[in-house]
Amino acid sequence: MTLRLSTALAWYAVAALAVAILPLLVRNLLAIPAHVPLDPNEGWNAAHALAALAGHRLYPPPQALMINNYPPLSFYLVGAIAGRGGDAILAGRTMSLVAFLLTCAGIAACLNVMKCHPRNIALGTSFFAAVLLIDSDYVGMYDPQLLGHAVQLAALLMLLRQRQLLAALLFAASLFIKHNLLALPLASTLWLVIQDRRAGLQFLLWELAFTLAGLVVFQLVFGASLLAQLASPRLFSPVNLSVAITNLWWAPLPLAAMAGLWPDRSSLFCTLYTGAAAILGLIFAAGDGVDINAFFDLAIALSLALGLAGDRGRWAVLSAASVLPLVIFLAVNIRDNNFFYSRDFAKQSANDIDFLKSRSGPVLCDQLSLCLWAGKGAQVDVFNVGEGIKSGARDPSSLARMISNRQFAALQLDDLNEMGPTVRQAILKHYRLHHADDNGKFLVP
Repeated sequence: MTLRLSTALAWYAVAALAVAILPLLVRNLLAIPAHVPLDPNEGWNAAHALAALAGHRLYPPPQALMINNYPPLSFYLVGAIAGRGGDAILAGRTMSLVAFLLTCAGIAACLNVMKCHPRNIALGTSFFAAVLLIDSDYVGMYDPQLLGHAVQLAALLMLLRQRQLLAALLFAASLFIKHNLLALPLASTLWLVIQDRRAGLQFLLWELAFTLAGLVVFQLVFGASLLAQLASPRLFSPVNLSVAITNLWWAPLPLAAMAGLWPDRSSLFCTLYTGAAAILGLIFAAGDGVDINAFFDLAIALSLALGLAGDRGRWAVLSAASVLPLVIFLAVNIRDNNFFYSRDFAKQSANDIDFLKSRSGPVLCDQLSLCLWAGKGAQVDVFNVGEGIKSGARDPSSLARMISNRQFAALQLDDLNEMGPTVRQAILKHYRLHHADDNGKFLVP
């Protein structure tokens, strides 16, 4: 294949992705100020950010109805952005959008240090952006995942520039933003050990030292073990895993393109990172409530691999062809995609918020963002309480008693079975359906 044809294919692929994703990015940007729940994560994270801002207990005791199984740094950052009286969901969405852009910039910077051609830097970066915008709702949605990835890519950039101490510090800090981001630190450490055992072990010791220091500070500040907080009950299922695998339709072609990587330092890193990201992603994806974000590390690893493979003769065709599934998927699913904002949904959400606001007393919300916008606060972490009940780690009787006593002025639930049969029976006996829409079922005593 001539260099001219390889170059043309790469630029055509980048152009196709740009045409596909730029309108999606504008769409997500315009939805940031809207009082529309984009994901259950938003209200949950915002509730904890507001608790951090107000100086309330960020990590409640085990039997509390609000549970926190995330590290603390993102809550304080979003609380600081929101400020007193601010909208924590809006602040979190803004943080997420900025973190997405920084993650894309981090991929481009790392590929630049790996001496990739600009066209292949653009291809790798736009591939990652397309995966997130087409196959997830995380861009501009309040969740700390992308912030953690942005910090880790900064760590990788420092590592590629041989600033290992700073890289180790950033990797450790990222784990106090989102705890499931293990693939890149593990792959980076193994990469160093393979090349220089002494340097790799030294880097590992620095990572462990910074992480242990963070755990000690957490224990002193919050009076609890972060590892114990992270280990909240969660059910795992082969069904979750099979669904997750079917959602990786964008991965086979980039994986095949990796066969064209040369046996050099950069290619070794991409291979290790891809392997770690795939294995850990599959493990995490078996858990209830885990979304496509379990494979964001895999998307980053494959984006780096595409950038490296773009100059490798016939493999350049496969690299450019990797964009086709994304473009085709978007074209087929443009009317029924992953993004839930619409004018009708916005109108429903406004009516639902007004309804909850009109109820006198506390309200139980599955979509905590609706409760927060209605000024009702966060009463129950429906998902995590439900996981605790269904796994046998939590007694449902106290919550069922609250419901039987009609302590909540209204309930908003996606699924009446989410907190187990005992709670469901109490709901059916003591509450009636007021209305239902795309935000779920709304019940009153």
